[in-house]
Amino acid sequence: MKVLIATSTTDFDPTEVAVPWKILHGAGVDVRFATDTGLAGYADKRMLDGNKFYLLKSILIAQKSAREAYSEMRQDPAFKSPIRYDEIKVEDYDGLLLPGGHSKGVIPYLESRDLQSVIVDFFAQNLPVGAICHGVVAACRAIDPATGKSVLYGRKTTALLKRQEWLVYNLTRYNLGNYYRTYPVTVEDEVTATLQSSADFVHGPLPILRDSPKHMSRGFTVRDGNYLSARWPGDIYSFASEYLEMLRA
Repeated sequence: MKVLIATSTTDFDPTEVAVPWKILHGAGVDVRFATDTGLAGYADKRMLDGNKFYLLKSILIAQKSAREAYSEMRQDPAFKSPIRYDEIKVEDYDGLLLPGGHSKGVIPYLESRDLQSVIVDFFAQNLPVGAICHGVVAACRAIDPATGKSVLYGRKTTALLKRQEWLVYNLTRYNLGNYYRTYPVTVEDEVTATLQSSADFVHGPLPILRDSPKHMSRGFTVRDGNYLSARWPGDIYSFASEYLEMLRA
């Protein structure tokens, strides 16, 4: 099996890329990468070193296991040699993963028409697609030319919650400005606007504790056919494990 992870060249969330890579790679899946530039990407540095998080550092920084997975992933030859979005051939892959990130470096990823066209093709061929956090924005912006609507129209999904986005912004805005606000419109509001019904956006339980291999029940995902979504890095182990099951099926 071969899976493509699409990321921005800069500022992607290390947890949302590295943990799925580690779980899939460890299961024998051939994981490849694509970036907007075709250059090897690098994660949001603040999520790795906690710069200016101050008292919130232990809460906001990527967990140790994710930072270790990121360091390991950076040595993977496939990660070092990504392709550009416009070079992606859907027939070469068995699935697609769309991770997130909130700093401004992810904007070329979220706004790429080339990537959006690829996402439409993956959905059209009913191949497994997984999206987490801001990655759901990339999916919701993919407009199927056959319908004129988002590929998420008629599907159920989750994504970064509005209350999560506003909470972390308000906790950090004095030190970090709009670091946690990628766009003026929240992820939840943008995604919901592309759905058939606002009821198709699923909030799930209150996201307080992060999941882990020992605490999988803390994670939350929404599956609709061959589409899987999750909200934040705290859902990542559940998300990656369920995506692997979906891929195998």
